[in-house]
Amino acid sequence: QVQLVESGGGLVQAGGSLRLSCAASGRTFSNDAMGWFRQAPGREREFVSAIGWSRTSTAYAESVKGRFTISRDNAKNTVYLQMNSLKPEDTAVYYCAADTTARWKGWETPTRTNEYNYWGQGTQVTVSS
Repeated sequence: QVQLVESGGGLVQAGGSLRLSCAASGRTFSNDAMGWFRQAPGREREFVSAIGWSRTSTAYAESVKGRFTISRDNAKNTVYLQMNSLKPEDTAVYYCAADTTARWKGWETPTRTNEYNYWGQGTQVTVSS
C-alpha cells in the first residue's frame, strides 16, 4: 500500500525554521514528481513547492521563494522542505504529494492539486508572531 507520511511540523516563532520530511513507502518514488502543499483554516489547499524526479528542477510559490527549499533523497524515498524565515502567514497544515502516473518528464514540476494522486495526512505548522 502506498503511503506518504509527513513529519517535522510544530510551533515556531516568526523568523524561525523548520524542516519537514515526507517518507514514502509502498513503492519506489524515484521516478515520480513530488510536491508540498498547505491549507490554512477556511482556505483552499495551495501549492508550496515541487521537485521533479530528476531532482534538477524545482518550483516554488511566490510567497515562499527565497525562504523555502525543497529537496529529495531518492535512496531514502524521502522528500524534504526546509522552511526558513517563517512568518505567521505560513501557518497551515502542510501536505506532501506524489504523482505516480509516470506522465511527467524528469524536469517537470506539477503545481496543481489535481496533478497528484497520492497525499499524506498532513503536518501542522504554526508560526507565532
